[in-house]
Amino acid sequence: MSQVLDADLQGLRARYPGVFRQSFLARYGSVVALAVGAVSVALGLWYLEFTPWRMLGGIAEMGKILTLMIPPYVDSWGRALIFLDALGETVALALLGTFGAAILALPLGLLAAKNVVANRIAHFLARRSLDTIRGVDTLIYALIWINVVGLGPFAGVLAIMTSDLGTFGKLFSEAIEAADKKPVEGVVSTGGGALHRIRFGMLPQVFPVMASQVLYYFESNTRSATIIGIVGAGGIGLHLAEQIRTLEFHQVAFIIVLILIAVAAIDWVSGKLRFAIIGRRSVALA
Repeated sequence: MSQVLDADLQGLRARYPGVFRQSFLARYGSVVALAVGAVSVALGLWYLEFTPWRMLGGIAEMGKILTLMIPPYVDSWGRALIFLDALGETVALALLGTFGAAILALPLGLLAAKNVVANRIAHFLARRSLDTIRGVDTLIYALIWINVVGLGPFAGVLAIMTSDLGTFGKLFSEAIEAADKKPVEGVVSTGGGALHRIRFGMLPQVFPVMASQVLYYFESNTRSATIIGIVGAGGIGLHLAEQIRTLEFHQVAFIIVLILIAVAAIDWVSGKLRFAIIGRRSVALA
C-alpha cells in the first residue's frame, strides 16, 4: 500500500513540479509578513514613546474631564442662541462646499473616465491632477484660503469645496467607468452623438451612486466644518475651541451634543433621500 502511495506521490511531483517546489516566500510569506508587521508596530510605539502607564494615566484624565462635562448646559439662553446660529453656519458651510464640489467635479470625472476620454495623455493628466488636489487635507486648505480671502465662512466653503473636488472627481470617474455599455451602445445605434451617449447612456446609470456619495460626504463635511472653524473658517468650531480653552466643559458638552444632533438629523434625511433615489431608479429600470 505504501509503495502505491509513493508511486502516486512521485507521479504528482512529476506532473505538478511548481506545487511541490515552492520558494521560501511562497511557503512562509504570510508568517514573514506578520512578523514584519509586528516589528513595525513595536518600533512605532517605541518611537512615539507609548507606554502602558502613560495610556492608563490618559484614560484616568479623560474620565475626570468627562465628569466635568456632565450635565451639558449653557450659562444663558442668549449664549445658546449664539451656539445654534454658529451650528447653522457650520451646516451651511458643509452644504455649500459639498454640492459646489460635486458640480465642479462632474466634468472632471468625465474627463478622467477611460470610457469617455480615450486619450491617454488627457486621462493621465486628469487623474494625477485629482490625486494632487485630494492629497491635501481640508484643514490645510482652510489655512490657505484664510490667507487668500480672509477669516470667515467663505474661506470654509472654499476649503471644503477644494478638498472634495479631488475626491468626487475620482469617485465619479470610477462610477462612470463601471457603467454598463449596453445602454450606451443603444444610444449610439439610434444615431446619438457623444453628448447624447453621456447624457442618456451613462449619467442615468451612475447618478444614484453619485447622489449617494455626495449625501454621505455632506454628512461627513458637517464634522469637518467643525474642525476648520477652529482656525477661523467660520462655524461652531471657534466657539468649541474657546470653551475648551477657558475650561468651560459643561458648555463644551452642550456644543458637542448640538453637533451630534445635527449630524444624526442629516444622516436620517440623507438616508431617506438615498433610498428615494435608489427606489425611483429601480422602478424606472423595471
